[in-house]
Amino acid sequence: MRLQAMRIHPRNVQAVARKEFYHIVRDYRSLYMAFALPLLLILLFGYALSLDVDNVKVVIVDHDRTALSRDFASRLDASPYFDLVSHLPDDRQAAAWLDAGRATIALVIPPRWTEAIRSNRDAPLQVLIDASDPNIGSISRGYITSFVERYNAQLLADFLARQGLETLHPPVEGRVRVWFNEDLESRNFIVPGIIAVIIMIVGAMLTSLVIAREFENGTMETIRSLPINALEFLTGKAIPYYLIAMTDVLVALVMGQLLFGVVMKGSFWLMILASSLYLSVALGIGLFISVATKSQLVANQIALLVSYLPALLLSDFVFPVENMPVMLQFVTRIVPATYYIDILNGLFLRNVGMAYLWPSFAVLLVMFLASAALAVGRMRREGL
Repeated sequence: MRLQAMRIHPRNVQAVARKEFYHIVRDYRSLYMAFALPLLLILLFGYALSLDVDNVKVVIVDHDRTALSRDFASRLDASPYFDLVSHLPDDRQAAAWLDAGRATIALVIPPRWTEAIRSNRDAPLQVLIDASDPNIGSISRGYITSFVERYNAQLLADFLARQGLETLHPPVEGRVRVWFNEDLESRNFIVPGIIAVIIMIVGAMLTSLVIAREFENGTMETIRSLPINALEFLTGKAIPYYLIAMTDVLVALVMGQLLFGVVMKGSFWLMILASSLYLSVALGIGLFISVATKSQLVANQIALLVSYLPALLLSDFVFPVENMPVMLQFVTRIVPATYYIDILNGLFLRNVGMAYLWPSFAVLLVMFLASAALAVGRMRREGL
């Protein structure tokens, strides 16, 4: 009897969806949230948010002033990883450049540096790194350490060549090959990640307002008198936002490819399936919040806390989950975006299929059923 009461009649769903479409078209704020904000986020994240470190600014204090120290500086300047911005006369000015944030690395070449090298003694080189941003500081340290090692190897090879000896070959040679993201470009995972945020904005934050609006406008009493059940009503309310969010996803794909060169390597239809599943979870969460709160202001604030912010901060999108405290790592397990971003990374970067991604699909399916059951159950308690 209960199952029969929850049967879906397409005409009822169509009528509710049409009414919601009209409301979205007439409400410019909904249109802005649905289309303008996602496009703005794609451009903002694509161009502004980058974790790459290029052209590290370097200043040099050369107390040695020899051909070898000048050769060291010129090779550093020729490296694509560094930007030699100035030669300074003393250490105090180098410290001032670091204090002002005008340079990331200050190199101090001591007096008689070349003499120490020629006489086979230790030739220390002082390297000061601005680590106020730990990520940039750590990467800069790796760059300069690698550069000094290569310079040492070149000096040794030149010395052996002058002596007529063969170049020494180290017993262990690491041949590094980067997989999945060969250019190590952060855009290749930022663009897929922003799709998860966009879906959560349209799916949860916008739908969190739709039922609450009916309560605030006093139209719920009229809706209760209609021959429509909770499942039909919620499905009709969700359809316009589903279509809008999927349009945003396709636009994000095209913009990611045209503007940022981010091309999806995996199956397009698997991506559509994953997006539909994740979007259904977001719609279920938004509708449940809307029914439970009955207030647009409260619903919007709760939706912001439980959907948008976790999708941005706790989904392995911006901050690695492995670096979070153990308690927060458990919290990330209940954030739907965690599984959706895992699927997108698999499709965009690793070119894997359902054989590797099915656990994330399964979790999203369970989340969808749970969120839909909560929303329908809450709607039935309201007498629909």
